[in-house]
Amino acid sequence: MQRVNLSTVSEFVFVGLSDAPEIHLLLFVLFLIIYLATMAGNIMLLVAISTNSHLHSPMYFFLSNLSLLDLLCPTITVPKMLGALLLEHKEISFSGCLLQHFFLIAVVGTEIFLLTVMAYDRYMAVCHPLRYPSIVSTKLCAQLAVGTWAVGLLNSLLHTSLVFTLSFCGPNKIQQYYCDIPPVLALSCSSTRSRELVILVVAGVLGSSACVVTVVSYIYILLEILSRNSPGIWQKAFSTCGSHLTVVCLFYGTTICTYVRPSFTYSPPRDRVVSMLYGMLTPLLNPIIYSLRNKEVKRALRRVI
Repeated sequence: MQRVNLSTVSEFVFVGLSDAPEIHLLLFVLFLIIYLATMAGNIMLLVAISTNSHLHSPMYFFLSNLSLLDLLCPTITVPKMLGALLLEHKEISFSGCLLQHFFLIAVVGTEIFLLTVMAYDRYMAVCHPLRYPSIVSTKLCAQLAVGTWAVGLLNSLLHTSLVFTLSFCGPNKIQQYYCDIPPVLALSCSSTRSRELVILVVAGVLGSSACVVTVVSYIYILLEILSRNSPGIWQKAFSTCGSHLTVVCLFYGTTICTYVRPSFTYSPPRDRVVSMLYGMLTPLLNPIIYSLRNKEVKRALRRVI
């Protein structure tokens, strides 16, 4: 059987965030500051959790995994974007685009499942406080963390294989500042309908399952709070769950708007803005949200500083 080259495109070109060269330096400085602040915030949170024995609990173990993901997510995309803004080097090889796509989808998928695990952890802490230490053991935490990373990697492997085994024969301009599913699919010169359907079904099933587990967990938490009706219970519950719930709403909203929809609704200018929210601002805001609402984390951060 004759072997067919699946791709005649050897590299892609990022369109970027703006076609106006006069504001490239301003954008470079702005995004560099955001990136460095994101790195500093998440690294400080990781150091605070690892060096403070009071924070060696399941909730903070999962939070440290979230901070690690928030370090990886912008690191996969932002340095290349900064290089394009400063050096006008907007090209990326086909293999480089594939790897960037794979690691980005892996990190995003892992974060979705990790937030679900964190919702289950909060449910156990609020609804079963006496049994919580025995059920949510160190072994279970490790298994849940490994499971989220494994599912995220497998999900990304499936999506990447579906996208990058298509035929690409030009044009090669990606309407985005990184290699993402919608803009790369838009460049394929072969039919993408069946693969889009598979991507939508897989993303829909996994995403909706994670969302259902999260929503059900918080419904049980709410019912438990209402049944107790003790003084200070609302404040304690909000202190325990408020940060996570804020992060869930922010992350789920932006990722669903980006991925769980057909390609004919793809709008490059709008999607670039949405991708900035979950790709840069969410990793920046997560450590701030958790530190502002948590006295133990604030004390640990003061020691680190």
